[in-house]
Parts: sequence; structure tokens; C-alpha cells
Amino acid sequence: MTDKLAVIYWDSTALLSYIFRDNHSEEVKNLSRQKGVHLLTTLAIAEVYTVLSRVQREKLLPELIIESLFEMLESGPWSRLNIVPDSLAMKELACKWPLRGSGLWHLATALTLRREFPELVILTYDRELARASEGEKLRVCN
Repeated sequence: MTDKLAVIYWDSTALLSYIFRDNHSEEVKNLSRQKGVHLLTTLAIAEVYTVLSRVQREKLLPELIIESLFEMLESGPWSRLNIVPDSLAMKELACKWPLRGSGLWHLATALTLRREFPELVILTYDRELARASEGEKLRVCN
């Protein structure tokens, strides 16, 4: 019998813990080595690019380190997705859960993807997104 491969949807909080050392970094690094499909949306990438660019503009880290962080983002274990979540689902979820726009988008996208990948789990460290995901019976990996 073969084990099912993981299908992990990464949001930007998980991605930032992969790039910058924090309380979750060790766990995220271990999960990044898990066999399976690691899904990364263009929204998560945009959110992280925003953070990296701000750090660069404000010269909070040396340029060489910034370049290596961008490279880390580019060379991670992810399969990049250009996906649009179901808009009816977003409306319903917005009425149900008090999420910021990006959290709502990530939740709706993960639920849209779960139709194709029932084993999908979401990797997030956003408490509100995790709570809403669990409320929608979406497994949270954290």
C-alpha cells in the first residue's frame, strides 16, 4: 500500500515563516520537505514580495541577504498557481467569517482547490484564517 502524497496550500504567513526565522520556521521547514504537492498562489507571492521589497527599500537587511531571500522564494518546493477562487463562495464566506480580504481569498481558493484535491490541507499561521478553515472542515496544518 502506498501513502497518499500531501497536498499543502501555503498562505503568506507560512511562506514568511519559511523565509524569515520565527517561532514557526522549524515546523515550516520540516513541512516543506514533506513529499507531495505544495501549492503557492500568486496572491501569496505578491504578499511576500511586498514584505521583501519594503525590507529592501528601508534597508533593514543587507542587499545580499535580500537577494538570497528572493532566491529562496523562487526556489522553494512550491507549484505556483494562477487561480481565481469561486466568487459565490467568497460572498458566502464573507458573510460567515470575519476575515480580511486576503484571508477570505485564501480560504475561498483553498476550498475551491479542495474540490479537486480532497486531501488538501492549508498551512497558515493566521489565527482568523485557521479558525475559518477549521469551521469549513478544511484541515489546518500547523
